[in-house]
This record gives sequence, structure tokens and C-alpha cells, in this order.
Amino acid sequence: MNHAAICLVVLGVVVVLFVWNRLPVELVALGSALALLATGVLTTDQVFAGFGDPVVAFVAALFVVSTALQATGVTAWAGRALASVVGAGSRRLLVLTMAAAGLLTALITVNGAVAALLPMTVLLAVRLRVPSSRLAMPLAFAAHAGSLLLLIGSPINVIVSEAASESGARPFGFFEFALVGVPVLAGTMAIAVLLGPRLLPERTPDAIPADLSRHARTLIDHYALAEGSAAVQVTSASDGVGAPLDALAAQAPSGVLVVGAMTADGHDPRGAAPLEAGDIVVLRGDEDDVAAFGRAHGLEPLPPPLHEHLADVLVNRDAGLVELVVSPRSALVGTTAFPGMASASGDLSVLAIHRAGAEVGPRPTTLAAGDGLLIRGRWDELDQAARGRTFLVVDRPQAVRSQTAPLGRPALAALAVLAGMVVLLGTGAAAPAVAATLAALLLVAARTVTVPQAYAGISWTTLVIVGGMFPLSVAMKESGAADMIADLVVSAASGNGRLLLLAVFVLTAVLGQFISNMATALIVTPVAVSAAQDAGVSVLPVLMCVAVPAAAALLTPVATAANMMVMSPGGYRFGDYWKFGLPILGWYLVVAMGVVPLAWPL
Repeated sequence: MNHAAICLVVLGVVVVLFVWNRLPVELVALGSALALLATGVLTTDQVFAGFGDPVVAFVAALFVVSTALQATGVTAWAGRALASVVGAGSRRLLVLTMAAAGLLTALITVNGAVAALLPMTVLLAVRLRVPSSRLAMPLAFAAHAGSLLLLIGSPINVIVSEAASESGARPFGFFEFALVGVPVLAGTMAIAVLLGPRLLPERTPDAIPADLSRHARTLIDHYALAEGSAAVQVTSASDGVGAPLDALAAQAPSGVLVVGAMTADGHDPRGAAPLEAGDIVVLRGDEDDVAAFGRAHGLEPLPPPLHEHLADVLVNRDAGLVELVVSPRSALVGTTAFPGMASASGDLSVLAIHRAGAEVGPRPTTLAAGDGLLIRGRWDELDQAARGRTFLVVDRPQAVRSQTAPLGRPALAALAVLAGMVVLLGTGAAAPAVAATLAALLLVAARTVTVPQAYAGISWTTLVIVGGMFPLSVAMKESGAADMIADLVVSAASGNGRLLLLAVFVLTAVLGQFISNMATALIVTPVAVSAAQDAGVSVLPVLMCVAVPAAAALLTPVATAANMMVMSPGGYRFGDYWKFGLPILGWYLVVAMGVVPLAWPL
């Protein structure tokens, strides 16, 4: 059996295994590469060269940038901004959520945009008494359409752009995808508005994402934190002026807890910076002890309402709250704890302890399984505490932070780095992999995102699929298998350029409904290049007819991770996807056949 035949057999097995969906996609991708090595089609260097391709570095760096935007609250801010303008109209809510999903996807990829906006979208649907099934799928489909707005909207865009460059043509420009992306997104939104009420089911999901937008105020009421707490203002005569809050806290007597401090405007946390006259400090403890501590240090009591000051101090961009439950086999069972108690590092403090739904008060308590502790500290310290096995976590710190923490300097830094990366990519001043890697390094260096957060934010499945499927793509091209399929495609198109675009579109669209759209792009791209060269037409329109239908993985829930994300919150069944997705896929076809030949002449 020659190498071309072996490649076709491996390709057939890969497609069957992807459709079967019983084996991990990483196993299938890497297994195909090793099969090509075992049969002598590729060398060892070729099998693993995919992981050294600039596309892999580019995609990994984009995940880090996306993680920084989420960790600093930028995506949550976008969701809150959306919630503030939707009003009471269900149609307006649909249009605005889809527009937000499309625009956000262009910057942080499909999965990131859907993950960021889905909780807020479902909760807005509940508030407006709109079935979430009328919003969740349009949100995901708008995100797919938005992936065609910019080069960085999807790894597929990068793959076809690099293929165009390697074939002797030019790469696609950073904003060039918008020529098809804008009409695709606009048409998707129009179909959702006009046909959505008839094509989408009206169902109530089994569960909806938690609404944590008022989390701090909920905890203040639940744990009665306003009782025994006081807001005081630093006077010019205070001995705390010019000293960090920790120095003031170190002077607090037993029973008085210095919770935190805000600037005079009541919105920005003071953090580790020295206190200034006018700053607001929140104290917790016995009323007489708190008053005596305030008088001794020049802290003037502030009148109510305390809730707003307390909420801003307890949850801000630097620090927050987490509810932890002592697990049955925790090492803390039998130990003593009390409100105001600090961890060994001093970075975490206990604000309240509950047992059987009631606060135990300020006295020392011997912890038992099931006791609830309200812990305050810096977000990274809370994350570390939540990852341990000592406690059961009620709400993950990252989820609380993403919905509640206001924008601050880290968010501005993340936006500045993102803008710089867009400028580099848009002007072509740096290669995509270089620009994205530089952005990721700057974000880590500026501590906008930590190294563990960066690693956790990378979708390793995506990287393994891209790196693992590259060898099959290369083997198909070098063995002549891609030319064989291309000959069939060209023959089916009878040498007609527009029919060739249609054939490539259909091939990509069909495969993309059942296997990863990235894997589809890697499989079809060499075929598209060979077909364009055989037909004597430009590779640019043909490759764009790979990118467009690859984004149209809409007919099954297994086509993309974003489709799976909305399945439970929308209460969808398998058949719901093709009913709504088919007319949208038809619109993708109209755009591909109408716009692509005009924008990129054959």
C-alpha cells in the first residue's frame, strides 16, 4: 500500500473515531500521528513538528490573553454593562446579547465569550420571564459568527491564513475576515429575531448558573455582618495616616478585626498603599471595643448606611469572600476557630462561623463537620484555600470575582496589552505568534495574570488537537492523498471556480458537524490548496470557504464546546440544534457564495 492510500485509511479511521465519540479526541489526534510514523509515512521529526508550529504558540498565547481579560473582570464588566442596557424587551435582550457575544468572540475566542456571557444571559432571561432556551443557543451561534470578525477570533482563521502563505499566496489580513464575518453575524442575528420564536423550543432548564452579582450583600445579610461592624474615617490627626493598613490592624486589640479600607470616594481598595486622611476603614467586633479603638487612633465613626461601605470593602478587585464548609474528614475537625482569627500567613481571616444555619458568635468554637466559615482574603489566597481538600466550597472564588469585582488597574493593563497586540497584528509589524506571545509575557510580567492562572487558562485539548492533527495534514499533502481528493473535488466542480467553492464549503460543513471544527480545518485545508492549484484559481477564496463553514458547526451539540455549554442552561435536546442551525448554515452558504468571490477574486 502506497503512502497516499495509507493516509486515506488513517483519515477514514480518524473521522469514524471522531464521530463515534467514545475515545478522547486527544488520543485520536496523537494516535493518527503515531500511526503515520509506524507505517513509515512520516519521520519522528515530522510527527512532532506540529507542536513547534507558530500556530500552536499563537493559540496558546491567545488563551493567556483571554484568561487575563476574564481574571481581571473585563468580560464580567461586559456582561454587567449588557445587563444595564437591555431594558425590559425580550427582542432587545436577544439582539444585544448576540451582538455582545459576536464582538467579544473576536477578541477572546468562542468558548471564552460564551463562558463569560452565558450566566448573565440566562439570569436576565429569568428576570424578564423569557425562556432561556430562546437565548442560549442564539448566544452560542452569534459567538461562532463572531469568530470570523478578526484573525484572532478562532484558531481556524490562523490555520487557513498560514496555509495561504505557505502555498505562495499572501496571508489574510488581521481585519480581512470581517468582510465575511460582518454579514454572517448580521444575518445570524436577523434569523434569530425573525425565526427564533418558531424554531427554538420553549423549555425550562433543570438548572441555571448562579447569580453572584449581589454576592457581597447576600453574605452580609446571611451572616448578619452589619451587626457588630462599623465604618470609620481616617482623620488628619490619625496615627494611621502614612502607614499601611496592616500596621493599623496589628494594633487592634483582641476582639477587634480590621476588615479592610477604601479610598475616600468609597470605591477603590486601599490595598497595601499607605492610608490617607479621608480613607474609609471597616472594623468588626464588640461595639465598645471598636469605639475605643477608633478614639485611640483618630478614626471618626461614619453614619449609616453601612451596607455599601461594607460590601465594597469585603469584595473588590484585590480581595473577596468565600464560603467554606468543613468536610467530614477534614483535619480541622476538632480544632478551635473564632471570628477575627487569621491564617498562619495572615492573608486570610475568619469573618463568621455558622453551625446548623445559625451564627455561633464571637466565642472560640470547636469545629465540626458541616460548620460553615466565611473567609476573607486576597483572591489568589482564596483560590488556593478553595483548591484544598480541607473544605467544601460553596461558590468558587473565581466565579465570585468574575461577576462582582469592579475594574481596576489590572483590567486597564489587560486592555492596554490587548490593544497593543491588536495594533501589532493589524499593522503586520510582528508575526502573529510573536505579537500574541509578547502580549502573554507582558500580562504575566505585569502580574495581571499569574503563571498558574495562565497555565490553567490554556485549553490543552485544543493545542493537542492542533499539534496532533498537523502530521496528518502534512502527510496528506506530501503523499499525494490531498491531490487525489482534490482531483475528485475539481472533477465534481467541472473546472468551475464557483462550483469548486461550493464543493469545498459542503465538504467542510458536513465534516464540521461531527468532528472538531479545528480538526476539520486541518484535514480539508491541504485538499483545498491542492484543488485550487489544480483548477488554476487563487487559493484565497478557496481557503476562505474552509474558514466560513468551519465556523458553522451548528447542527449538533457535539460539534463544538460552545454548543455543549448552552445545552443544559437552555434545556436543549439533540434535535433542537439542526432545526435552528440549518437556516443559519444556509445563510453562511449564501455569504460564502456571494461575498467570497467578490472580496477574493478567483
